Amino acid sequence: MFSIILLIVITFSCGMLCREIFSGRLKRQQDAHACLINELKRLKDLKKDLNAENNLLSKRFDDTLTLYELTKDVCRSLDEEKIFSIFSKNLKKHIGVGDCRYIKDNADLIKYKNYTILPLNLEENQVTGYLAVDRILETDKDKFGILVQQFLIGLRRALLYQKVQGLTITDVLTNVYCRRYFLERFNEELRRSKKNKLNLTFLMIDIDNFKQFNDRYGHLVGDAILRQVAKTIRDAVRQIDFIGRYGGEEISVVLAETNREQANFAAERIRQAISLEVIKVYDEQLKVTVSIGASNYPDVAANMQNLIELADQALYLAKETGKNKVCFSPA
Repeated sequence: MFSIILLIVITFSCGMLCREIFSGRLKRQQDAHACLINELKRLKDLKKDLNAENNLLSKRFDDTLTLYELTKDVCRSLDEEKIFSIFSKNLKKHIGVGDCRYIKDNADLIKYKNYTILPLNLEENQVTGYLAVDRILETDKDKFGILVQQFLIGLRRALLYQKVQGLTITDVLTNVYCRRYFLERFNEELRRSKKNKLNLTFLMIDIDNFKQFNDRYGHLVGDAILRQVAKTIRDAVRQIDFIGRYGGEEISVVLAETNREQANFAAERIRQAISLEVIKVYDEQLKVTVSIGASNYPDVAANMQNLIELADQALYLAKETGKNKVCFSPA
């Protein structure tokens, strides 16, 4: 009897123990399952956040790439105004600023005192213009900086092209047309005059006693004299007239749409302006004079070569008869 009772107690105890063990294992499995579900949910949320961040980064990359691709647009033109027009259009498209101006003269900046002013350093330590922009948001400043850099690339390219073009047609010392380009312009203007039945006058201008200045003061002083004389002539003629260095100390001028009487007045104005000029170079203050020979189309010649030869003969006459004077080729 005792053995039976003991067996029942042991069996019951084992059952309870097994139930507890099974119950604990089940709970651990349920806890582990719950943890796994939470982890999966966390991973899904993380994936969602990563996708959102990736989309945002992708959009930012595309936007930035679009900004940098502005270079293609601005480099299609070599004209400053067209380049700025393209830049301004893109600026308003990507940022939405109020107003944008490209200013070359700092004297005009006073008109834009409420604008953001950005100096444009196109060359090292040299400001060659300004951007005046109205209403730039703080959040748009990075985009604005990128767009400005693209504008500068196009602007530098255009100005470099202009500089190279200028070097090919301009005499370095006097900053007037070189002989080759001057003669091309002269020929074009003569054809235009013939087509439209207009007068034209050619002037050959030579500095009096130039060799003596070179011998006495040196070639650096001679160069300074030639440079100042060329500047005085430029200041004395109109925009439609053009000037070239014909050779040595000889400066040539084409007076467009100008008859003999008008040309005499213009040549005298040039001669007097030079004679009154005090040329300050190093420690010297010098005064020079010029002799001028002139020929007129259609009065004395109908082709460029004859006009040049006749003006040269008139110049020789001016030299021989006292210098510092204007002589015309006889009609």
